[in-house]
Amino acid sequence: MTSTLIKGGLVVTDAEETQADLLVQDGRIAALAARNSAAAAAFTADRTLDATGKYVIPGGVDAHTHMDFPFGGTFSSDDFETGTRAAAWGGTTTIVDFAVQTKGQALREGLDRWHAKADGRCAVDYGFHMILSDVGDGTLREMDTLVEEGVTSFKMFMAYPGVFYSDDGQILRAMQRTADNGGLTMMHAENGIAIDVLVEQALAAGRTDPRHHGEVRKALLEAEATHRAIQLARVAGAPLYVVHVSAAEAVEQLALARGKDLPVFGETCPQYLYLSTDNLAEPDFGGAKYVCSTPLRPREHQAALWRGLRTNDLQVVSTDHCPFCFTGQKELGRGDFSKIPNGMPGVEHRMDLLHQAVVDGHLTRRRWIDLACATPARMFGLHPRKGTLAPGADADVVVYDPHAEQTLSAATHHMNVDYSVYEGKRLTGRVETVLSRGETVLERGTYTGRAGHGRYVPRGTCQFLG
Repeated sequence: MTSTLIKGGLVVTDAEETQADLLVQDGRIAALAARNSAAAAAFTADRTLDATGKYVIPGGVDAHTHMDFPFGGTFSSDDFETGTRAAAWGGTTTIVDFAVQTKGQALREGLDRWHAKADGRCAVDYGFHMILSDVGDGTLREMDTLVEEGVTSFKMFMAYPGVFYSDDGQILRAMQRTADNGGLTMMHAENGIAIDVLVEQALAAGRTDPRHHGEVRKALLEAEATHRAIQLARVAGAPLYVVHVSAAEAVEQLALARGKDLPVFGETCPQYLYLSTDNLAEPDFGGAKYVCSTPLRPREHQAALWRGLRTNDLQVVSTDHCPFCFTGQKELGRGDFSKIPNGMPGVEHRMDLLHQAVVDGHLTRRRWIDLACATPARMFGLHPRKGTLAPGADADVVVYDPHAEQTLSAATHHMNVDYSVYEGKRLTGRVETVLSRGETVLERGTYTGRAGHGRYVPRGTCQFLG
């Protein structure tokens, strides 16, 4: 394999920022040395990348994606080939997607289906979480086996009765199992039983537009479910990771738990930081583009999310990338917002949107890398291979131009979806060159990757203690 020397850049990790040169050999980071040092002068390589004036950062780790995902009678429009290619364009070099247990079937059957979807098609590395849809004795036994094989996190839903929903007893039993086997429970925390009542009442009253999706999925019902999940985890003696936190009241519940030194963690997504119910109210059914769950909230919730990211009450920013085209997919919900497929695109723009938060003063550079790379790697057992720039780590490296300007648009993005939720948004900062395990997949804005380069990565158990 070709060796690569990256010279002249500011190396930024979650731990430090240094003017250093970085040497890549045999798909791994071989060494770093301070610029102009004797050690750096001794570096030799087959090729050299000039990163002068740029950042050199770890490849992003997006720990929440849904490629080729079934929902509402259709499938998300990005499969593993198109979705991981878009991830590479955006500087993300590892995704963790969700395999699904079908009710009445074993976990192994669902996991095998997702391996078949991804095998030989991914442009970047990938792992799997497991969605539990049918918690019984057989499922609980299989959880132990999956943890041993490197599928170490299990997602459960307090929402979507009749589809993915688990009741409190099933959730408690699964949490007790993770307390024993070292796995991590991931929770979609919304009170789905109560939400279904509000959906039925809204539709009966003729409130059918997309904006009502956000109105019935109330922030208090996210907060209530978050509180309940935390208490169930306390009873089980298990860690808890709450996915796609969107409401200030839910952040408050996480902060209270963490104030008691409980192993409770939270994730939010760029859409909750930059979009709001104003988007859900766009006319002519345009709000359907923004339907996701948890839903977008009124803009005043954003301050609590940014604060949670700074105070470490929220530890990870993932995308929940689950795109559906407006034409032919989102349109399934015309006249009934409950039939709009839930999800939106995002895997390509996470790193850039978080860099914009650095530009805007919400985050420091190190916190940007912490949220997007280092902590997701530790949280989901990928560290020290992923999420850092240290000797021995996989050479997942991004050369990032912090001064380049771009305008986001469906006309230029690489996700397989016919609209952008950030259409026309101007950003400062852009991914320039991306290495995945030492192989160039994006070079100065030209895609050079290939389907099949990405490898499945078995994961260890959660290594995050913060």
